[in-house]
Amino acid sequence: MRIDILSPLPHLLKAPFSTSILAKAIEKKIIEIHIHDLRDYTKSDKKQIDDYSYGGGGGMVLMIEPIARCINKLQSSRDYDSVIFMTPEGKKLTQNICNQLSQEKNIIILCGRYEGIDQRIRDIFINKEISIGDYVLTGGELPALVLCDCIIRLLPGSMSNSSCALSDSFQDNLLAPPIYTRPCNYHGHKVPDVLLSGNNKKISEWRDEQSYVKTKKNRPDLLEK
Repeated sequence: MRIDILSPLPHLLKAPFSTSILAKAIEKKIIEIHIHDLRDYTKSDKKQIDDYSYGGGGGMVLMIEPIARCINKLQSSRDYDSVIFMTPEGKKLTQNICNQLSQEKNIIILCGRYEGIDQRIRDIFINKEISIGDYVLTGGELPALVLCDCIIRLLPGSMSNSSCALSDSFQDNLLAPPIYTRPCNYHGHKVPDVLLSGNNKKISEWRDEQSYVKTKKNRPDLLEK
């Protein structure tokens, strides 16, 4: 898989890809990450990529031309399954969306900044708009990193134990059950006996029950699905 990320502030994106699972996935060539500075695609001597909004209003707007040049250059070299704009106005990110995106080959992610982007970019190029929640951040870089993390960990070979991703919260509209490790007794707080029993059938039943109980308590809306 290849992911191209377009941003006015590319330095915000680099550190997370240099450590942990993301770095290992890149090293194993499971994923290619290419970060593009939108200022490299402007013809302005001052590297300007934003301007005032037509009709007035506060804040600056990312201009159409630098973004269009970058996307056109990328699309001239390969086909992209998704061109995604990270925006609080988009469809809320879910595990199901991540599962679907993890099956794609090439993805472009556009990070907004300032007051937003010229609407014509959305009309011409964008085929998916994704939000990580009902709140507003200063830019799309953090949401883009969240999306990349969610996708990459699902790719075969990116995690040492690929079955871990299958038991994540939300994979079956249930939250994950409680988990424990050593010591089995911490100042009187004990690990449930069933987890020490070695009975895989009873352990599986306990985990299913606990997932349901936790979901009913914390996210009853998931059970409606």
